[in-house]
Amino acid sequence: MKIQKIYFAVTVLATMMAIGATSVACTNANLVGVWGYQVGAAVGQFTADGNGHLTGSQTVSQNGVIGTQTYTGTYSVAANCTGSLNLNITGGGTASATFVLDNLKKGAQIIDTDSGTVADGFGLVQGVVTCGLTGKKAIFAANLFGKIPNTGPIAYVAQLTLDGKGNVHGSGTFDVNGAIVTAPTIAGTYTENVDCTGTLQITPSGFSTLNFNFVVVNAGKEILLIETDNNTIVAGNMQK
Repeated sequence: MKIQKIYFAVTVLATMMAIGATSVACTNANLVGVWGYQVGAAVGQFTADGNGHLTGSQTVSQNGVIGTQTYTGTYSVAANCTGSLNLNITGGGTASATFVLDNLKKGAQIIDTDSGTVADGFGLVQGVVTCGLTGKKAIFAANLFGKIPNTGPIAYVAQLTLDGKGNVHGSGTFDVNGAIVTAPTIAGTYTENVDCTGTLQITPSGFSTLNFNFVVVNAGKEILLIETDNNTIVAGNMQK
């Protein structure tokens, strides 16, 4: 009986130590390395140094006008794993946001805190992944949502196969301002850079060609996309 009590006490102590280990306070060091994000109609990638400084770039749709931006910035992570960041955009302009780290500090929920804007989203660490045209085929489920000014909301759900050599094929369903349209075939091409950014061009049957910029995150298991056709405000992701 004494042995059982000792074993029980040791087990409880080990469990408490494990719980304590997972609740260690956050610091700036938890936001480090390369991250990708989608916030509103912006998709980008930044590198954080773990000491409160970052640099990055993004593609944005400002009411249907597509642009690319580079920036530097600062950030602060509190002990409770909430934080804030401020960006200085090259050529002029600033942006600010607050965030909450999640997914064992490998992700974040983000909200834009600039006056006059309503945008939120999320970020994910890039993780260990070899990007580029590696020759390895991958199948993704895609989900994108947004609107076309003067037309209405639009949503895409599709299955896309990237063949590892720059070619895309698949099928999907599209909701254009409430009208459902199926695309039994989707064909296209893509580029993927070694820094895990890239471009995607697809032509669903019955539609015109669609163009996107993207960022690879989550160790290659997920891709964040934004449509780069003018007069569109569409963004989303693809997951393996």
